[in-house]
Amino acid sequence: MVRRPMRSERPDTAASVPLPDDQNASGRSLGREEAALLREALRSGTLTSTRGRFVRAFEQRFAERLGIAHAVACASGSAAVHCAVAAIDPEPGEEIITTPITDMGAIAPILFQGAIPVFADVCPCTYNVTAETISAVISSRTRAIIVTHLFGCPADMASIMALSIARGIPVIEDCAQAYLAESQGSLVGTGGTGCFSLQQGKHITCGEGGVVVTDDADLSRRMRLFVNKAWDYGDPRPDHRFLAPNYRLSELQGAVALGQLGKLDANVAVRRENAELLSRLLGGTPGIGLPAAPPGCLHSWWRYCLDVDPQVIPGGPAALAAELRGMGIASAPRYVQKPAFECAVIRERRTFGNSQWPFTLARRQALDYRRERFPGAYRALARILVLPWNESYRKRHVRRLASAIRHACDALAAGR
Repeated sequence: MVRRPMRSERPDTAASVPLPDDQNASGRSLGREEAALLREALRSGTLTSTRGRFVRAFEQRFAERLGIAHAVACASGSAAVHCAVAAIDPEPGEEIITTPITDMGAIAPILFQGAIPVFADVCPCTYNVTAETISAVISSRTRAIIVTHLFGCPADMASIMALSIARGIPVIEDCAQAYLAESQGSLVGTGGTGCFSLQQGKHITCGEGGVVVTDDADLSRRMRLFVNKAWDYGDPRPDHRFLAPNYRLSELQGAVALGQLGKLDANVAVRRENAELLSRLLGGTPGIGLPAAPPGCLHSWWRYCLDVDPQVIPGGPAALAAELRGMGIASAPRYVQKPAFECAVIRERRTFGNSQWPFTLARRQALDYRRERFPGAYRALARILVLPWNESYRKRHVRRLASAIRHACDALAAGR
């Protein structure tokens, strides 16, 4: 039974219970393990992954943890998505379905490979694309589907993979925010080609970095070539076999990532335990909808998001964020300020010089961004408030956060 929270007193000040911040040491699990591995890398004198051992060790252990055959480390989460798109090798003007609620780093690779991003609407509760919204925008030119597991909440991969198989369309999973999330008992990233981020604020970090995983040996080879300017270091007669960048991870980053990987399960477990506590403490708060994974799924809580009903809480997420800011708690109303297709790079087609390429190759229907086509996305962005979250939270931090939210909601409802 969910406890109805009592009207709150003014919570502790920021100085008394500061929240750990994943942008500095207070919210990160970096420590002795990473330092020891970094020392080893420096003593070796080999800092390039083409000759070192730390990046390869990280790749091997990451693949083992996910139970998948191949992992390729790269420069960022965006680079991971780029590797996955490039491995599919779309023809110019072919379409890749994606979500309008995501970082531009997951969309730019589509354009760099000459393909057209086509946006599917999202479920207003999970903020993820669904088999139904994807199906509505599939065309004869659809080359791939990118599924983003936003905030660590897994999409319904069983339905999406069934659609993928039926239509013969490969799936790329953007798991940058969803380490160890599960959909119908399977880890995300293991159904299609999985892309992960090692950026500063993710479940594990080496500052910047990424990794892409697959069970397909041919895709894996093409992705490894793509990371290395399409130059095969193991070939007796190497050549630059196709157009590709240098997206390599350094041995220093690999050493930190390797140390972090050993902490991944514990980091996710803490996030899950604390999210359960916060949901209990906030249960029944008028005007506040709480996040939850869909049935058969397991959330990994990159962030904890509130659904704020502006009919109950005057001013909605923006007003609630302002109240929390006054108590020393940062939060992000809307997450992204607008759907991706409203950003200038897409809306005004600012790509390669003044050419507007590859949009010049697009079907008219692929560029249909009318608001009425995306009711889920607009509703989600109007109501979402993203709270800070990391594995360094303790119960006192969660209780302070819950107290602050209840107090802020009470103050807004009372017009104070």
